[in-house]
Amino acid sequence: MKVVRVAEMKGLEDRAAFDGYSYEAMMETAGSRVAAVAEALLRERRGPGDVVILVGPGNNGGDGLVVARHLATAGHPVYVHLVRPRPPEDRQWQPVAKLGVPCAAGDDEEAVSSLRARLLNSSLVVDALLGAGSRPPVTGTVAKILDALRDCLAERALARPPLEWPCHPHGDRRRPVVLSVDLPSGMDADTGEVDALTPNATVSVAIAFPKPGHFRFPGAERVGDLVVADIGLPPEPVGRDDLELLTASSIALALPPRARDGHKGTFGSVMVVGGSANYVGAGLLAAAGAARAGCGLVTLASVGSVLAAADTVVPEATRLHLPGQLGVIGPEAVPVLRPRLGQYQALLLGPGLTQEKPAADFLERLLAGEAASARSEIGFVPARPREGAGHAAGAGIPPMVVDADGLNLLAARTALLPHLPSGSVLTPHPGEMARLLGCSTAEVQEDRLGCARSAARRWGVIVVLKGAFTVVASSDGRTCLAPFANSALASAGTGDVLAGAIASFLAQGLDPYAAARVGVYLHGLAGERARDRLGNSGVLASDLLEQLPRGRAAITSWGNE
Repeated sequence: MKVVRVAEMKGLEDRAAFDGYSYEAMMETAGSRVAAVAEALLRERRGPGDVVILVGPGNNGGDGLVVARHLATAGHPVYVHLVRPRPPEDRQWQPVAKLGVPCAAGDDEEAVSSLRARLLNSSLVVDALLGAGSRPPVTGTVAKILDALRDCLAERALARPPLEWPCHPHGDRRRPVVLSVDLPSGMDADTGEVDALTPNATVSVAIAFPKPGHFRFPGAERVGDLVVADIGLPPEPVGRDDLELLTASSIALALPPRARDGHKGTFGSVMVVGGSANYVGAGLLAAAGAARAGCGLVTLASVGSVLAAADTVVPEATRLHLPGQLGVIGPEAVPVLRPRLGQYQALLLGPGLTQEKPAADFLERLLAGEAASARSEIGFVPARPREGAGHAAGAGIPPMVVDADGLNLLAARTALLPHLPSGSVLTPHPGEMARLLGCSTAEVQEDRLGCARSAARRWGVIVVLKGAFTVVASSDGRTCLAPFANSALASAGTGDVLAGAIASFLAQGLDPYAAARVGVYLHGLAGERARDRLGNSGVLASDLLEQLPRGRAAITSWGNE
Protein backbone atom coordinates (compact mmCIF):
# COMPACT_ATOMS: atom_id res chain seq x y z
CA MET A 1 0.00 0.00 0.00
CA LYS A 2 1.40 3.35 -1.02
CA VAL A 3 1.99 6.13 1.53
CA VAL A 4 1.17 9.47 -0.11
CA ARG A 5 2.02 13.06 0.70
CA VAL A 6 -0.65 15.76 0.71
CA ALA A 7 0.28 17.07 -2.75
CA GLU A 8 0.14 13.54 -4.19
CA MET A 9 -3.26 12.94 -2.60
CA LYS A 10 -4.64 16.12 -4.15
CA GLY A 11 -3.30 15.04 -7.53
CA LEU A 12 -4.99 11.65 -7.22
CA GLU A 13 -8.32 13.26 -6.29
CA ASP A 14 -8.04 15.77 -9.14
CA ARG A 15 -7.32 13.01 -11.63
CA ALA A 16 -10.26 10.94 -10.38
CA ALA A 17 -12.56 13.97 -10.62
CA PHE A 18 -11.38 14.63 -14.17
CA ASP A 19 -12.22 11.01 -15.01
CA GLY A 20 -15.76 11.43 -13.68
CA TYR A 21 -15.52 10.43 -10.01
CA SER A 22 -16.80 13.66 -8.45
CA TYR A 23 -15.55 15.15 -5.20
CA GLU A 24 -19.08 14.82 -3.85
CA ALA A 25 -19.07 11.11 -4.61
CA MET A 26 -15.65 10.73 -2.99
CA MET A 27 -16.97 12.51 0.10
CA GLU A 28 -19.99 10.21 0.26
CA THR A 29 -17.81 7.12 0.02
CA ALA A 30 -15.31 8.42 2.59
CA GLY A 31 -18.07 9.34 5.04
CA SER A 32 -19.77 5.97 4.70
CA ARG A 33 -16.47 4.18 5.36
CA VAL A 34 -15.86 6.27 8.48
CA ALA A 35 -19.45 5.68 9.63
CA ALA A 36 -18.91 1.90 9.37
CA VAL A 37 -15.86 2.20 11.65
CA ALA A 38 -17.87 4.39 14.04
CA GLU A 39 -20.67 1.82 14.23
CA ALA A 40 -18.17 -0.95 14.97
CA LEU A 41 -16.73 1.15 17.82
CA LEU A 42 -20.20 1.84 19.21
CA ARG A 43 -21.10 -1.86 19.13
CA GLU A 44 -17.89 -2.66 21.00
CA ARG A 45 -18.43 0.03 23.57
CA ARG A 46 -22.10 -0.73 24.29
CA GLY A 47 -22.39 2.36 26.49
CA PRO A 48 -24.93 5.17 26.64
CA GLY A 49 -24.27 8.70 25.43
CA ASP A 50 -24.36 10.96 22.42
CA VAL A 51 -22.30 10.73 19.29
CA VAL A 52 -20.73 14.18 18.98
CA ILE A 53 -19.52 15.08 15.50
CA LEU A 54 -17.21 18.08 15.18
CA VAL A 55 -17.54 19.46 11.65
CA GLY A 56 -15.01 21.77 10.01
CA PRO A 57 -15.58 24.07 7.05
CA GLY A 58 -13.83 22.00 4.37
CA ASN A 59 -14.08 18.57 2.75
CA ASN A 60 -13.12 16.90 6.02
CA GLY A 61 -16.20 18.49 7.56
CA GLY A 62 -18.25 17.26 4.61
CA ASP A 63 -17.08 13.73 5.41
CA GLY A 64 -18.22 14.33 8.99
CA LEU A 65 -21.71 15.34 7.86
CA VAL A 66 -22.01 12.14 5.84
CA VAL A 67 -21.03 10.25 9.02
CA ALA A 68 -23.71 12.16 10.93
CA ARG A 69 -26.39 11.22 8.40
CA HIS A 70 -25.47 7.53 8.44
CA LEU A 71 -25.35 7.28 12.24
CA ALA A 72 -28.56 9.26 12.77
CA THR A 73 -30.35 7.11 10.19
CA ALA A 74 -29.15 4.03 12.08
CA GLY A 75 -30.80 5.36 15.24
CA HIS A 76 -27.82 6.69 17.17
CA PRO A 77 -28.27 9.93 19.16
CA VAL A 78 -26.15 12.34 17.09
CA TYR A 79 -25.18 15.93 17.89
CA VAL A 80 -23.32 18.05 15.34
CA HIS A 81 -21.17 21.05 16.16
CA LEU A 82 -20.19 23.15 13.15
CA VAL A 83 -17.23 25.51 13.04
CA ARG A 84 -19.52 27.80 11.08
CA PRO A 85 -23.02 27.39 9.66
CA ARG A 86 -23.32 25.53 6.37
CA PRO A 87 -25.30 27.17 3.55
CA PRO A 88 -28.78 25.68 3.01
CA GLU A 89 -27.82 24.38 -0.44
CA ASP A 90 -24.87 22.35 0.94
CA ARG A 91 -25.59 18.78 -0.23
CA GLN A 92 -23.95 17.16 2.78
CA TRP A 93 -25.80 19.43 5.22
CA GLN A 94 -29.29 19.18 3.69
CA PRO A 95 -30.07 15.56 4.68
CA VAL A 96 -28.67 16.09 8.20
CA ALA A 97 -30.94 19.11 8.66
CA LYS A 98 -33.94 17.16 7.34
CA LEU A 99 -33.33 14.42 9.88
CA GLY A 100 -33.63 17.03 12.64
CA VAL A 101 -30.18 16.28 14.07
CA PRO A 102 -29.54 18.73 16.93
CA CYS A 103 -26.65 21.07 16.17
CA ALA A 104 -24.88 24.27 17.10
CA ALA A 105 -22.31 26.40 15.32
CA GLY A 106 -19.49 28.74 16.15
CA ASP A 107 -17.66 29.57 19.35
CA ASP A 108 -19.97 31.93 21.22
CA GLU A 109 -20.61 31.18 24.87
CA GLU A 110 -23.95 29.45 24.33
CA ALA A 111 -22.63 27.20 21.53
CA VAL A 112 -19.52 26.18 23.47
CA SER A 113 -21.58 25.54 26.61
CA SER A 114 -23.89 23.26 24.62
CA LEU A 115 -20.87 21.46 23.16
CA ARG A 116 -19.32 20.88 26.56
CA ALA A 117 -22.56 19.41 27.91
CA ARG A 118 -22.76 16.98 25.00
CA LEU A 119 -19.09 16.03 25.26
CA LEU A 120 -19.49 15.24 28.95
CA ASN A 121 -22.25 12.77 28.05
CA SER A 122 -20.74 11.38 24.85
CA SER A 123 -19.85 7.83 23.94
CA LEU A 124 -18.12 8.66 20.66
CA VAL A 125 -16.56 11.88 19.33
CA VAL A 126 -15.92 12.15 15.58
CA ASP A 127 -13.18 14.67 14.85
CA ALA A 128 -13.89 15.99 11.34
CA LEU A 129 -12.57 19.51 11.88
CA LEU A 130 -9.37 19.71 9.85
CA GLY A 131 -8.13 17.45 7.10
CA ALA A 132 -4.79 16.55 5.58
CA GLY A 133 -4.39 19.95 3.94
CA SER A 134 -4.11 21.81 7.25
CA ARG A 135 -1.00 22.47 9.30
CA PRO A 136 -0.39 23.67 12.85
CA PRO A 137 -0.89 26.02 14.58
CA VAL A 138 -4.64 25.77 15.16
CA THR A 139 -6.42 29.10 15.64
CA GLY A 140 -9.86 30.69 15.91
CA THR A 141 -13.04 28.70 16.35
CA VAL A 142 -11.35 25.35 15.69
CA ALA A 143 -8.93 26.04 18.54
CA LYS A 144 -11.80 26.84 20.92
CA ILE A 145 -13.62 23.64 19.96
CA LEU A 146 -10.49 21.52 20.44
CA ASP A 147 -9.84 23.25 23.77
CA ALA A 148 -13.36 22.29 24.91
CA LEU A 149 -12.73 18.70 23.78
CA ARG A 150 -9.43 18.55 25.69
CA ASP A 151 -10.99 19.89 28.89
CA CYS A 152 -13.95 17.52 28.74
CA LEU A 153 -11.76 14.48 28.06
CA ALA A 154 -9.62 15.41 31.06
CA GLU A 155 -12.69 15.86 33.26
CA ARG A 156 -14.14 12.54 32.14
CA ALA A 157 -10.86 10.79 32.88
CA LEU A 158 -10.97 11.93 36.51
CA ALA A 159 -14.47 10.58 37.14
CA ARG A 160 -14.70 7.54 39.43
CA PRO A 161 -16.00 4.56 37.39
CA PRO A 162 -18.83 2.39 38.71
CA LEU A 163 -17.56 -1.03 39.71
CA GLU A 164 -19.65 -2.79 37.07
CA TRP A 165 -17.88 -1.03 34.18
CA PRO A 166 -15.70 -3.64 32.52
CA CYS A 167 -12.36 -3.13 30.86
CA HIS A 168 -12.43 -3.10 27.09
CA PRO A 169 -9.93 -2.64 24.24
CA HIS A 170 -10.34 1.10 23.78
CA GLY A 171 -9.99 2.19 27.40
CA ASP A 172 -12.51 2.50 30.20
CA ARG A 173 -15.96 3.86 29.53
CA ARG A 174 -15.34 7.04 31.47
CA ARG A 175 -13.77 8.48 28.32
CA PRO A 176 -15.46 8.66 24.93
CA VAL A 177 -13.82 7.05 21.94
CA VAL A 178 -12.30 9.71 19.68
CA LEU A 179 -12.43 8.86 15.99
CA SER A 180 -10.47 11.22 13.71
CA VAL A 181 -11.30 11.52 10.02
CA ASP A 182 -8.05 11.12 8.04
CA LEU A 183 -5.89 12.35 10.95
CA PRO A 184 -6.27 14.18 14.27
CA SER A 185 -7.05 17.85 13.72
CA GLY A 186 -4.05 20.15 13.98
CA MET A 187 -1.56 17.54 12.77
CA ASP A 188 0.63 17.97 9.70
CA ALA A 189 -0.05 15.01 7.40
CA ASP A 190 3.42 15.18 5.83
CA THR A 191 5.69 15.80 8.82
CA GLY A 192 3.78 14.58 11.87
CA GLU A 193 4.05 17.96 13.60
CA VAL A 194 1.15 18.70 15.95
CA ASP A 195 -0.50 21.58 17.72
CA ALA A 196 -0.78 21.51 21.50
CA LEU A 197 -4.55 21.09 21.04
CA THR A 198 -4.33 18.16 18.61
CA PRO A 199 -6.44 15.42 20.23
CA ASN A 200 -5.27 11.93 21.04
CA ALA A 201 -7.45 9.85 18.76
CA THR A 202 -8.50 6.35 19.68
CA VAL A 203 -8.81 5.49 15.98
CA SER A 204 -7.88 7.46 12.88
CA VAL A 205 -9.42 6.54 9.53
CA ALA A 206 -7.00 7.49 6.76
CA ILE A 207 -8.92 8.40 3.62
CA ALA A 208 -7.76 6.39 0.57
CA PHE A 209 -4.09 6.15 1.60
CA PRO A 210 -2.02 6.59 4.75
CA LYS A 211 0.07 9.76 4.96
CA PRO A 212 3.71 10.10 6.11
CA GLY A 213 2.69 11.97 9.25
CA HIS A 214 0.78 8.92 10.50
CA PHE A 215 4.19 7.31 11.06
CA ARG A 216 6.24 10.26 12.32
CA PHE A 217 6.36 11.40 15.92
CA PRO A 218 4.96 13.33 17.69
CA GLY A 219 1.93 12.95 15.41
CA ALA A 220 2.08 9.17 15.40
CA GLU A 221 1.44 9.25 19.15
CA ARG A 222 -1.89 11.02 18.53
CA VAL A 223 -3.14 8.76 15.72
CA GLY A 224 -4.25 5.78 17.81
CA ASP A 225 -5.20 2.70 15.80
CA LEU A 226 -4.90 3.44 12.08
CA VAL A 227 -7.56 2.21 9.67
CA VAL A 228 -7.23 2.89 5.93
CA ALA A 229 -10.54 3.46 4.12
CA ASP A 230 -10.65 2.54 0.43
CA ILE A 231 -12.76 5.19 -1.31
CA GLY A 232 -12.47 3.80 -4.81
CA LEU A 233 -9.55 5.82 -6.16
CA PRO A 234 -7.65 3.92 -8.87
CA PRO A 235 -4.94 1.85 -7.20
CA GLU A 236 -1.53 3.48 -7.41
CA PRO A 237 1.36 1.16 -8.19
CA VAL A 238 4.29 1.60 -5.82
CA GLY A 239 7.20 2.99 -7.84
CA ARG A 240 10.91 2.70 -7.13
CA ASP A 241 11.10 5.95 -5.19
CA ASP A 242 7.69 5.72 -3.51
CA LEU A 243 7.08 4.75 0.09
CA GLU A 244 5.15 1.54 0.74
CA LEU A 245 3.29 0.55 3.90
CA LEU A 246 3.61 -3.16 4.57
CA THR A 247 0.29 -4.96 4.90
CA ALA A 248 -0.73 -8.52 5.66
CA SER A 249 -1.97 -8.97 2.09
CA SER A 250 1.31 -7.80 0.53
CA ILE A 251 3.31 -10.05 2.84
CA ALA A 252 1.03 -13.03 2.12
CA LEU A 253 1.91 -12.65 -1.56
CA ALA A 254 5.63 -12.46 -0.78
CA LEU A 255 5.90 -15.46 1.55
CA PRO A 256 7.98 -18.30 0.10
CA PRO A 257 5.95 -21.39 -0.85
CA ARG A 258 5.89 -24.48 1.36
CA ALA A 259 5.80 -27.48 -0.95
CA ARG A 260 3.98 -30.41 0.64
CA ASP A 261 6.74 -32.78 -0.51
CA GLY A 262 9.52 -30.47 0.72
CA HIS A 263 12.29 -31.56 3.07
CA LYS A 264 14.75 -29.61 5.19
CA GLY A 265 17.01 -29.02 2.21
CA THR A 266 14.09 -27.49 0.30
CA PHE A 267 13.77 -24.62 2.76
CA GLY A 268 17.38 -23.52 2.95
CA SER A 269 20.18 -23.34 5.48
CA VAL A 270 21.36 -20.47 7.67
CA MET A 271 24.74 -20.11 9.36
CA VAL A 272 24.62 -17.93 12.49
CA VAL A 273 27.98 -16.59 13.68
CA GLY A 274 27.79 -14.83 17.00
CA GLY A 275 27.80 -15.07 20.74
CA SER A 276 30.64 -14.92 23.24
CA ALA A 277 31.31 -15.88 26.86
CA ASN A 278 29.67 -12.66 28.11
CA TYR A 279 26.82 -12.60 25.55
CA VAL A 280 25.67 -16.19 25.32
CA GLY A 281 22.01 -15.56 24.57
CA ALA A 282 22.30 -13.29 21.51
CA GLY A 283 23.51 -15.94 19.09
CA LEU A 284 21.07 -18.49 20.49
CA LEU A 285 18.08 -16.17 20.00
CA ALA A 286 19.18 -15.36 16.45
CA ALA A 287 19.49 -19.06 15.61
CA ALA A 288 16.11 -19.81 17.17
CA GLY A 289 14.55 -16.89 15.24
CA ALA A 290 15.90 -18.31 11.99
CA ALA A 291 14.51 -21.75 12.76
CA ARG A 292 11.09 -20.47 13.86
CA ALA A 293 10.80 -18.37 10.69
CA GLY A 294 10.84 -21.54 8.63
CA CYS A 295 14.27 -22.38 7.20
CA GLY A 296 15.16 -26.06 7.06
CA LEU A 297 18.52 -26.07 8.84
CA VAL A 298 20.30 -23.68 11.20
CA THR A 299 23.93 -24.01 12.21
CA LEU A 300 25.22 -22.04 15.16
CA ALA A 301 28.92 -21.23 14.86
CA SER A 302 30.45 -19.93 18.06
CA VAL A 303 32.80 -20.50 20.96
CA GLY A 304 32.34 -23.41 23.33
CA SER A 305 30.50 -21.55 26.09
CA VAL A 306 27.75 -20.53 23.67
CA LEU A 307 27.42 -23.94 22.07
CA ALA A 308 27.18 -25.55 25.50
CA ALA A 309 24.02 -23.53 26.18
CA ALA A 310 22.36 -24.21 22.84
CA ASP A 311 20.30 -27.16 24.04
CA THR A 312 18.30 -24.88 26.32
CA VAL A 313 17.14 -22.59 23.51
CA VAL A 314 17.59 -24.20 20.11
CA PRO A 315 18.52 -27.90 20.40
CA GLU A 316 17.55 -28.36 16.73
CA ALA A 317 20.52 -26.31 15.50
CA THR A 318 23.72 -28.04 14.45
CA ARG A 319 26.96 -26.68 15.90
CA LEU A 320 30.27 -25.49 14.54
CA HIS A 321 32.91 -24.88 17.18
CA LEU A 322 34.99 -21.81 16.39
CA PRO A 323 38.32 -21.10 18.06
CA GLY A 324 38.57 -17.88 20.00
CA GLN A 325 40.43 -15.87 22.57
CA LEU A 326 39.08 -15.48 26.13
CA GLY A 327 35.58 -16.47 25.07
CA VAL A 328 35.50 -14.27 21.94
CA ILE A 329 35.55 -15.55 18.35
CA GLY A 330 38.96 -14.70 16.91
CA PRO A 331 40.63 -14.47 13.47
CA GLU A 332 41.80 -18.07 13.70
CA ALA A 333 38.14 -19.04 13.26
CA VAL A 334 38.09 -17.89 9.62
CA PRO A 335 39.83 -20.99 8.15
CA VAL A 336 37.38 -23.16 10.10
CA LEU A 337 34.32 -21.22 8.95
CA ARG A 338 35.05 -20.31 5.34
CA PRO A 339 35.17 -23.78 3.75
CA ARG A 340 31.68 -24.49 5.09
CA LEU A 341 29.94 -21.31 3.95
CA GLY A 342 29.24 -22.64 0.46
CA GLN A 343 26.70 -25.03 1.99
CA TYR A 344 24.50 -22.15 3.24
CA GLN A 345 22.17 -19.71 1.53
CA ALA A 346 22.48 -17.03 4.24
CA LEU A 347 25.01 -15.96 6.84
CA LEU A 348 23.96 -14.02 9.95
CA LEU A 349 26.84 -12.32 11.71
CA GLY A 350 27.07 -10.11 14.75
CA PRO A 351 24.73 -10.87 17.68
CA GLY A 352 26.83 -11.11 20.82
CA LEU A 353 30.10 -11.02 18.84
CA THR A 354 31.54 -8.20 21.05
CA GLN A 355 33.72 -5.33 19.85
CA GLU A 356 36.91 -6.82 21.29
CA LYS A 357 40.04 -6.93 19.12
CA PRO A 358 39.80 -10.67 18.37
CA ALA A 359 36.28 -10.18 17.01
CA ALA A 360 37.39 -7.16 14.96
CA ASP A 361 40.30 -9.13 13.49
CA PHE A 362 37.92 -12.00 12.72
CA LEU A 363 35.55 -9.72 10.79
CA GLU A 364 38.33 -8.07 8.83
CA ARG A 365 39.97 -11.36 7.93
CA LEU A 366 36.61 -12.84 6.91
CA LEU A 367 35.66 -9.94 4.64
CA ALA A 368 38.94 -8.48 3.42
CA GLY A 369 41.07 -11.56 3.02
CA GLU A 370 43.83 -13.56 4.59
CA ALA A 371 46.38 -10.76 4.28
CA ALA A 372 44.27 -8.33 6.29
CA SER A 373 44.92 -9.95 9.62
CA ALA A 374 48.68 -9.64 9.18
CA ARG A 375 48.61 -5.86 8.67
CA SER A 376 49.21 -3.65 11.64
CA GLU A 377 46.93 -0.81 12.58
CA ILE A 378 48.04 2.66 13.64
CA GLY A 379 46.08 4.37 16.41
CA PHE A 380 42.35 3.93 16.00
CA VAL A 381 42.27 4.04 12.20
CA PRO A 382 42.36 0.60 10.57
CA ALA A 383 44.40 0.12 7.44
CA ARG A 384 42.28 -0.07 4.29
CA PRO A 385 42.30 -3.52 2.71
CA ARG A 386 44.62 -3.68 -0.31
CA GLU A 387 43.14 -4.52 -3.67
CA GLY A 388 43.76 -8.18 -4.39
CA ALA A 389 44.86 -9.02 -0.86
CA GLY A 390 43.72 -12.57 -0.04
CA HIS A 391 40.38 -13.64 -1.52
CA ALA A 392 38.15 -11.30 -3.50
CA ALA A 393 35.70 -9.14 -1.57
CA GLY A 394 32.92 -11.35 -0.25
CA ALA A 395 34.05 -14.31 -2.35
CA GLY A 396 32.45 -17.55 -1.23
CA ILE A 397 30.26 -15.82 1.34
CA PRO A 398 26.47 -16.08 0.94
CA PRO A 399 24.31 -12.97 1.40
CA MET A 400 24.87 -11.66 4.92
CA VAL A 401 22.62 -10.22 7.58
CA VAL A 402 24.83 -8.03 9.77
CA ASP A 403 23.44 -7.11 13.17
CA ALA A 404 24.45 -5.77 16.57
CA ASP A 405 28.22 -5.95 17.21
CA GLY A 406 28.80 -6.75 13.56
CA LEU A 407 27.45 -3.28 12.79
CA ASN A 408 29.49 -1.62 15.53
CA LEU A 409 32.64 -3.25 14.20
CA LEU A 410 31.80 -2.03 10.68
CA ALA A 411 31.17 1.48 11.99
CA ALA A 412 34.77 1.60 13.20
CA ARG A 413 36.01 0.03 9.95
CA THR A 414 33.89 1.53 7.20
CA ALA A 415 36.51 0.50 4.63
CA LEU A 416 35.10 -3.01 5.02
CA LEU A 417 31.64 -2.02 3.79
CA PRO A 418 32.53 -2.48 0.08
CA HIS A 419 33.65 -6.03 0.93
CA LEU A 420 30.20 -7.15 2.03
CA PRO A 421 28.83 -9.83 -0.31
CA SER A 422 26.12 -8.90 -2.75
CA GLY A 423 22.63 -8.97 -1.28
CA SER A 424 23.68 -8.15 2.26
CA VAL A 425 21.24 -6.72 4.81
CA LEU A 426 22.24 -4.37 7.64
CA THR A 427 19.85 -4.17 10.61
CA PRO A 428 20.85 -1.18 12.79
CA HIS A 429 18.88 0.42 15.56
CA PRO A 430 19.09 4.25 15.56
CA GLY A 431 22.24 4.33 17.71
CA GLU A 432 24.05 1.86 15.47
CA MET A 433 22.91 3.77 12.38
CA ALA A 434 24.29 6.97 13.88
CA ARG A 435 27.67 5.32 14.40
CA LEU A 436 27.68 3.97 10.85
CA LEU A 437 26.83 7.39 9.40
CA GLY A 438 29.00 9.41 11.78
CA CYS A 439 26.12 11.54 13.08
CA SER A 440 23.96 11.75 16.19
CA THR A 441 21.08 9.46 17.07
CA ALA A 442 18.81 12.50 17.14
CA GLU A 443 19.72 13.28 13.53
CA VAL A 444 18.84 9.73 12.51
CA GLN A 445 15.48 9.90 14.29
CA GLU A 446 14.73 13.27 12.72
CA ASP A 447 14.95 11.78 9.21
CA ARG A 448 14.67 8.02 9.46
CA LEU A 449 13.57 7.59 5.85
CA GLY A 450 16.32 9.80 4.47
CA CYS A 451 19.04 8.15 6.54
CA ALA A 452 17.99 4.62 5.58
CA ARG A 453 17.70 5.47 1.89
CA SER A 454 21.01 7.31 1.80
CA ALA A 455 22.89 4.51 3.55
CA ALA A 456 21.37 1.81 1.33
CA ARG A 457 22.39 3.67 -1.83
CA ARG A 458 25.86 4.53 -0.55
CA TRP A 459 26.75 1.01 0.54
CA GLY A 460 24.77 -1.00 -2.02
CA VAL A 461 22.90 -2.98 0.65
CA ILE A 462 19.46 -3.37 2.17
CA VAL A 463 19.10 -1.27 5.32
CA VAL A 464 16.60 -2.19 8.03
CA LEU A 465 16.41 0.79 10.39
CA LYS A 466 14.73 -0.63 13.47
CA GLY A 467 12.41 1.14 15.89
CA ALA A 468 8.82 2.35 15.82
CA PHE A 469 7.68 1.97 12.19
CA THR A 470 10.82 0.14 11.06
CA VAL A 471 12.14 1.34 7.70
CA VAL A 472 13.40 -1.06 5.02
CA ALA A 473 15.37 0.62 2.23
CA SER A 474 16.99 -0.88 -0.86
CA SER A 475 19.91 0.54 -2.82
CA ASP A 476 17.64 0.88 -5.87
CA GLY A 477 15.30 3.30 -4.06
CA ARG A 478 12.53 0.96 -2.93
CA THR A 479 11.47 1.81 0.61
CA CYS A 480 8.78 0.55 2.95
CA LEU A 481 7.51 1.06 6.47
CA ALA A 482 6.30 -1.54 8.93
CA PRO A 483 2.98 -0.52 10.54
CA PHE A 484 4.10 -1.46 14.06
CA ALA A 485 5.08 0.83 16.95
CA ASN A 486 5.20 -1.47 19.95
CA SER A 487 7.00 -0.66 23.20
CA ALA A 488 6.72 -4.32 24.19
CA LEU A 489 9.62 -4.95 21.79
CA ALA A 490 11.90 -2.58 23.75
CA SER A 491 13.61 -5.57 25.31
CA ALA A 492 17.07 -7.07 24.90
CA GLY A 493 17.33 -9.76 22.25
CA THR A 494 14.29 -8.88 20.14
CA GLY A 495 16.60 -7.52 17.43
CA ASP A 496 18.50 -10.82 17.40
CA VAL A 497 15.24 -12.65 16.69
CA LEU A 498 14.52 -10.21 13.84
CA ALA A 499 17.94 -10.74 12.30
CA GLY A 500 17.39 -14.49 12.45
CA ALA A 501 14.02 -14.17 10.73
CA ILE A 502 15.46 -12.09 7.87
CA ALA A 503 18.32 -14.56 7.37
CA SER A 504 15.77 -17.38 7.38
CA PHE A 505 13.82 -15.83 4.50
CA LEU A 506 17.03 -15.24 2.55
CA ALA A 507 17.77 -18.95 2.94
CA GLN A 508 14.23 -19.82 1.82
CA GLY A 509 14.89 -18.17 -1.53
CA LEU A 510 13.54 -14.64 -1.21
CA ASP A 511 15.57 -11.81 -2.69
CA PRO A 512 17.22 -9.62 -0.01
CA TYR A 513 14.64 -6.79 -0.12
CA ALA A 514 11.74 -9.24 0.04
CA ALA A 515 13.42 -11.20 2.84
CA ALA A 516 13.82 -8.00 4.85
CA ARG A 517 10.20 -6.93 4.23
CA VAL A 518 8.77 -10.30 5.21
CA GLY A 519 11.08 -10.73 8.21
CA VAL A 520 10.30 -7.26 9.54
CA TYR A 521 6.54 -7.69 9.18
CA LEU A 522 6.45 -11.17 10.68
CA HIS A 523 8.62 -10.03 13.61
CA GLY A 524 6.37 -7.01 14.19
CA LEU A 525 3.26 -9.18 14.09
CA ALA A 526 4.85 -11.61 16.55
CA GLY A 527 5.50 -8.66 18.85
CA GLU A 528 1.87 -7.56 18.63
CA ARG A 529 0.67 -11.06 19.43
CA ALA A 530 3.06 -11.35 22.37
CA ARG A 531 1.91 -7.95 23.68
CA ASP A 532 -1.74 -8.93 23.37
CA ARG A 533 -1.04 -12.07 25.39
CA LEU A 534 1.30 -10.64 28.04
CA GLY A 535 0.88 -6.85 28.07
CA ASN A 536 3.17 -4.09 26.81
CA SER A 537 5.88 -4.55 29.44
CA GLY A 538 7.82 -7.63 30.40
CA VAL A 539 7.71 -9.29 26.99
CA LEU A 540 10.97 -11.20 26.46
CA ALA A 541 12.69 -11.88 23.17
CA SER A 542 12.07 -15.60 23.70
CA ASP A 543 8.32 -14.88 23.85
CA LEU A 544 8.46 -13.93 20.17
CA LEU A 545 9.78 -17.28 19.01
CA GLU A 546 6.56 -19.27 19.20
CA GLN A 547 4.63 -16.33 17.71
CA LEU A 548 6.71 -16.33 14.50
CA PRO A 549 5.18 -19.52 13.02
CA ARG A 550 1.76 -18.61 14.43
CA GLY A 551 1.98 -15.21 12.77
CA ARG A 552 3.08 -16.77 9.49
CA ALA A 553 0.12 -19.14 9.60
CA ALA A 554 -2.24 -16.22 10.24
CA ILE A 555 -0.81 -14.23 7.32
CA THR A 556 -1.15 -17.25 5.04
CA SER A 557 -4.79 -17.66 6.09
CA TRP A 558 -5.53 -13.99 5.40
CA GLY A 559 -3.91 -14.29 1.99
CA ASN A 560 -6.16 -17.25 1.12
CA GLU A 561 -9.41 -15.51 2.07
